[in-house]
Amino acid sequence: MNSKTASIRVKQLTLTAMTAALICVFSPLSIPIGPVPISLATLAVMFAGAFLGPVRGTASAAVYLLLGMAGRPVFAGFRGGIGVIAGPTGGFLIGYLPLAAICGLGMLFAAKKLWIRAVSLTALCIAGTAVLYAIGTAWFCAVTGSTLTAAIAVCVLPFLPGDALKIAACVILTLSLKRRSTYDIF
Repeated sequence: MNSKTASIRVKQLTLTAMTAALICVFSPLSIPIGPVPISLATLAVMFAGAFLGPVRGTASAAVYLLLGMAGRPVFAGFRGGIGVIAGPTGGFLIGYLPLAAICGLGMLFAAKKLWIRAVSLTALCIAGTAVLYAIGTAWFCAVTGSTLTAAIAVCVLPFLPGDALKIAACVILTLSLKRRSTYDIF
């Protein structure tokens, strides 16, 4: 491995660790509105995927999940441990992996026009959020015995406006940072 390749590898690992840390910082800060709290975790996970791509973005989310499962208080409400994953909101935590991967697919769009990149990244963030909702809601139903209608009322509907804002913020932040990035790692 030559020095340029090693340097790029170090930068990639550093950015992966930094986005995992970002998820760990954003996630515990939450507003308990019911069994599923509002947090900025989804924004951090979407950004990790969109900024780093599907593999490294998903790796960032996986590091976050492993830290939480190991008992570190990085989940919403400063909780940690396997019990949180096994609980009613565990599906949303597991759903961060496909969320990051799907948002990361935006890295594959090398369109020259900014608006095309913005539209494609927005569509991928929406798709990733839909998958997150599906996994989280199904898990919630399985753990709590709720009906699908009741689970959607608790797990999806209250979060739609906030997640729309998070998607917009992710797209703006990601595209802005990509244009200004001096790292040749992408």
